[in-house]
Amino acid sequence: MPLCTTCRAPVRTQFASPGLVGPIVYEGFDRAADPAWRESGAATLDDYARWCGHLCGLTCYQMALGPSAPSLFALRDGALKYGAYTEADGVIRGMIYAPFAEYAREAHGVDAVVHRHLSVAEIGTLLDEGRQVIASVHFEIRRPHRPAPGRGGHLVLLTGRAADGRLHFHNPSGIDAATRTASMSAEAFEPFFAGRGVSL
Repeated sequence: MPLCTTCRAPVRTQFASPGLVGPIVYEGFDRAADPAWRESGAATLDDYARWCGHLCGLTCYQMALGPSAPSLFALRDGALKYGAYTEADGVIRGMIYAPFAEYAREAHGVDAVVHRHLSVAEIGTLLDEGRQVIASVHFEIRRPHRPAPGRGGHLVLLTGRAADGRLHFHNPSGIDAATRTASMSAEAFEPFFAGRGVSL
């Protein structure tokens, strides 16, 4: 597991094979054909294939916990016990912030705070205070050279702010090294950001 050269946090993807993120998200590659699926901690291939696309938030949390964090699916199992994910008619919904924060506090002793209304400037302040922020963004933040098609629906982990104000973050569905750990100005980040998140 590589560590980020900027913030020293682990670099992880929600799909077990980082090299397959692009084919999975853009080309319809079958998640069940991921040869590294066991590394996720999933008990079965079917469980991995069904859930891996929904675990961006817990991948962020896993990175925030550091190199000794539990496996992704161990975190999933724990979060399920707190209601951080729900299922209705076979549809998985989550990560739900309040029960996730309760899980982080009670299971791991992490000071997790839900921010239902959060500005980019406030993210910067939280980062300057030494907190990390799981923020809701549009998944196309991995292609920031294109106009933002929307806000929210995906989660990234912000780990710091540079002296020039650029926000540094880890993207669980980054398609290459440059998008798995990235830095953006607050102005470039804002159009993708849904104005909510969880600080740790």
